[in-house]
Amino acid sequence: MKSLRIVFMGTPDFAVASLDALVHSAHTVVGVVTAPDRPAGRGRKLRPSAVKEYALEAGLPVLQPEKLKAPEFLEALQGLQADLQVVVAFRMLPEAVWAMPALGTFNLHASLLPQYRGAAPINWALINGETETGVTTFMIDHQIDTGQILLQRTTPIGPAEDAGALHDRLMALGAGLVVETTDRLADGTVQPQPQPEAGALRKAPKLFRENCRIAWDAPADTIHNLIRGLSPYPGAWTEFHNDGPAQQAKVFRAHPIPGTATLPPGRLEVREGKLLAHTANGILEMEELQLEGKKRMPVSDLLNGLEISNRAEFR
Repeated sequence: MKSLRIVFMGTPDFAVASLDALVHSAHTVVGVVTAPDRPAGRGRKLRPSAVKEYALEAGLPVLQPEKLKAPEFLEALQGLQADLQVVVAFRMLPEAVWAMPALGTFNLHASLLPQYRGAAPINWALINGETETGVTTFMIDHQIDTGQILLQRTTPIGPAEDAGALHDRLMALGAGLVVETTDRLADGTVQPQPQPEAGALRKAPKLFRENCRIAWDAPADTIHNLIRGLSPYPGAWTEFHNDGPAQQAKVFRAHPIPGTATLPPGRLEVREGKLLAHTANGILEMEELQLEGKKRMPVSDLLNGLEISNRAEFR
């Protein structure tokens, strides 16, 4: 197998595992492209991306272009003389970038394409109650997430698994697939295949405040899936009405319990030391919450410090 010269492009933690796997593969990472340092934290100090931090520790050249069509960036990228570019959780590339290497550019996506094209595939697979997902490598072309598929790997989704746990599993699964894809492109044993377009396609759009709010008049299973699909980030939220002004609350863990709802959707009750929320057709036991201005905490801690009135509800 030929050892390839690779330029890696990525930004968040999810991409670091794939970069590390390539660094320890039979191939040579000759450069890393990542986002410019951004202000973060209370002090708004410039903070490098997770990929940049890893790349610097590994002694890899780093490029951080503001504009991907800038002549100076394209010249520096060309100078790395890559055979192949690998993209994991980066931004949309212009053709001048993705078409540059002889073998082109492939991307790792955290779904079984063509399902869940978009920015948040892990979250939406859980929100929609999927029982299986996976990772896909595909060749980048002019459209987002529509290029020819190289390889895929599937994995079941646990009934209580949340986005944080699934993220970590797909990160590891994807890293292995990135190296396998690179190996097979090097020896010519993978044949890109067009994405199938038959059947209904589910999308994975960006998450905004509006689509993270809990609708308590939905079925209990639907709400449960929304909560785990948004945990730990950005968090499913609701308004908490107790005695006093309404507060925003985020729900990070909850689970359905046997029984039928006997109170209006969103109404809360404390039963045997447990905080229960009624829904359209059932009851959810709250496990971890975060009230506005407070830390995330187990419900047992919340109940120790807060009296829940018989009029308390989520809205």
